[in-house]
Amino acid sequence: MTLTTHFTLEECYKSQMALRKGIDNVPPESYIPNIQRVCEKILEPIRTFYNIPFSPNSVYRCADLNFEIGGSPTSDHVQGDATDLEIPTINNYDLALWIKNHLEFNQLILECYTLGEPTSGWVHASFCNKNKNEALTFTKGQYISGLIA
Repeated sequence: MTLTTHFTLEECYKSQMALRKGIDNVPPESYIPNIQRVCEKILEPIRTFYNIPFSPNSVYRCADLNFEIGGSPTSDHVQGDATDLEIPTINNYDLALWIKNHLEFNQLILECYTLGEPTSGWVHASFCNKNKNEALTFTKGQYISGLIA
């Protein structure tokens, strides 16, 4: 099922961990509008700006999959409101900064990034009905306000 010009529903719920663990990670139909909104408001603008094909690492995660990977029980991924992503050849700090400066979001987290290692970590971005545009960096087991390289 095509959600936007460059993204499909299937790539938004695919998961190697779900396959290995035998977890059915197909989202309920009621969450598809959330997933589509993440594609429209976050993934598609990024794809258009950078003009580099990529698939998100994670958008929707059912509760069982979220538990298996150690995600927060209140994660926006569980309702299809978030994406984790990396783009080949793009520094993850630069990607997070571009999102912060150009897109509306609920929460933006530069996760596990190491200065001097441009492809380290990943970027988490969520979008929901009441966005708070909160930017954070997760490093060394803690969240820090703002994007810290």
